[in-house]
Amino acid sequence: MITDNIKNLKNYNIVSPKVADFLLNLPADAGHYEIDDTAYANIDIYNTKSIENCKFEAHKKYIDIQMLLEGTEELDYISTDGLSISEEYNADRDVMFFHNPEKTPDTLQLEPFKFALIYPHEAHRPQMGNGQQVKKVVVKIAV
Repeated sequence: MITDNIKNLKNYNIVSPKVADFLLNLPADAGHYEIDDTAYANIDIYNTKSIENCKFEAHKKYIDIQMLLEGTEELDYISTDGLSISEEYNADRDVMFFHNPEKTPDTLQLEPFKFALIYPHEAHRPQMGNGQQVKKVVVKIAV
C-alpha cells in the first residue's frame, strides 16, 4: 500500500500519464469513466458505514487508487497471506472477500486528495465511518 498526496502522484511509475491527468483534472459528476485501455474510474457518492457492515476485499486483475474528494473515511488494510476467504473470487467483478483477520490490520484515514494505491496482495476494508456522506474516486489499473 502506498499513500500520498495527489500532488505527488506522478512520482509513481505504475500510474500512467493518462491516469495522472484524469486524477488531476477530475470531472465533477459521479459516474463511470474509461481512462484508457488499461484503466477506468468510478466516482461515487455514498455514506460511510460502521465497521460491522464493511468487508475486507481484494482484487486479482486491478490495482486500486482510492481517493476521497469530499468527507473522510477509514480504510483498513492487511496482506492477504493467511486470510480466510468468506466469498470466493468472482472473476466478472474481480473481487473476493475475507473474514476479519485475527491480526490487527493497519488503518488509514482517507481525506480529500490523499490517495491510497492498493495492490492485489493487499486486502482492504473501505467505506468505514460514522455515516457521513463522502465523494470518492476509485481508479482501477490493470496489472
